[in-house]
Amino acid sequence: MADWDLLLTDARVATLAASAPEYGEIGDGAIAIADGSIAWVGPQKDRPAGKSRKTRSLGGRWITPALIDCHTHLVFAGDRSQEFEQRLNGVSYEEIAKTGGGILSTVRATRAASAKELFDTALPRVRALAAEGVATLEIKSGYGLDVKNELKMLEVARRLGESTDLTIRSTLLAAHTVPPEFDGKADDYIDLIGDELLPEVSKRGLADAVDAYCESIAFSAPQIAKLFRQAIDFDLPVKLHADQLSDGGGAELAAYFNALSADHLEYTSAAGVEAMAAAGAVAVLLPGAFLTLGETRRPPIEALRANGVPIAVASDCNPGTSPICSLRNAMMLASRLFGLTPLECLAGTTREAARALGLSHDRGTLEVGKRADVAIWDISHPRELAYWIGTPQLAELIIGGHTTGP
Repeated sequence: MADWDLLLTDARVATLAASAPEYGEIGDGAIAIADGSIAWVGPQKDRPAGKSRKTRSLGGRWITPALIDCHTHLVFAGDRSQEFEQRLNGVSYEEIAKTGGGILSTVRATRAASAKELFDTALPRVRALAAEGVATLEIKSGYGLDVKNELKMLEVARRLGESTDLTIRSTLLAAHTVPPEFDGKADDYIDLIGDELLPEVSKRGLADAVDAYCESIAFSAPQIAKLFRQAIDFDLPVKLHADQLSDGGGAELAAYFNALSADHLEYTSAAGVEAMAAAGAVAVLLPGAFLTLGETRRPPIEALRANGVPIAVASDCNPGTSPICSLRNAMMLASRLFGLTPLECLAGTTREAARALGLSHDRGTLEVGKRADVAIWDISHPRELAYWIGTPQLAELIIGGHTTGP
């Protein structure tokens, strides 16, 4: 006879298991949790005999895996709403970047901020995501652009994970743009990252992956390839901001290095999609940036589907190009702007988002042995999660078997 810590009964369950059809629906289901993991899930009539320290009826509420936001930049200082106004007045993102705005504006503010200030401003963003059902999220650096301040950002990301119930994966994105002190010397800056920053990050265990921005206003494919080789030498997986503003071969580059994911992908070619499919890389779609920048070229959704590339969706929460601290809104935008189905949106913020973080073995679906990160919803069907805009529907969030809110 099994012993459980928590038994949830009288629930409708969407397991999102890849082996199950559609949402993996169980109409009259139950989930047993023990030691922070899912010990059993299935129809109530098939529930094995067992004792539970606590049993709760959910009265027919829906259960899904807790949400995962696999691409954010939510540790930063400063404000860039003026750039939003500039873009509405016809100034392009590239023009703003070339005149000292864009990422460099946030870099100046972030360098000037203390670690405490960065933590205090980021914490409400983390809590806002959790209030929508997010239990795991990724936070990138990339607004420090020197050894001291990149380390500061990564330390803040780690502290956010230690100070909340959420799992936070931190990513070194020092190759976000060329810092002003290295203007015209991008190769030297890449050397600084590889020779000084990467070893320190590895020694302190501050990053779970390395990212870079492959674009004409940032870094070339050969520069990023050099950095990725060094990252792999430190046993750090890689991911890539790819083909957002032009087709720079980013998807192929990501595939070549067996990247966890390639993100954005508006200009990715057919060859890039095929390379990602062969490498098993996840396509992370970021509709918040697409909306904010007023883009018109959509990622190659049909080609991604046809080639079986896993599709994830993320908020891309950042101060300049995606001021959207809401994964639910990102789901809604992915359906409206990119034509993703509600099932693709939910799978993209659970099962496929877990793959994009290298965590699919541990979470993203409701299956035996996986971490008990569970979202309980006041909805009539999971399709509503990509349908409603700005409507709170989370009844409860369970992280690692423990209730956290909302």
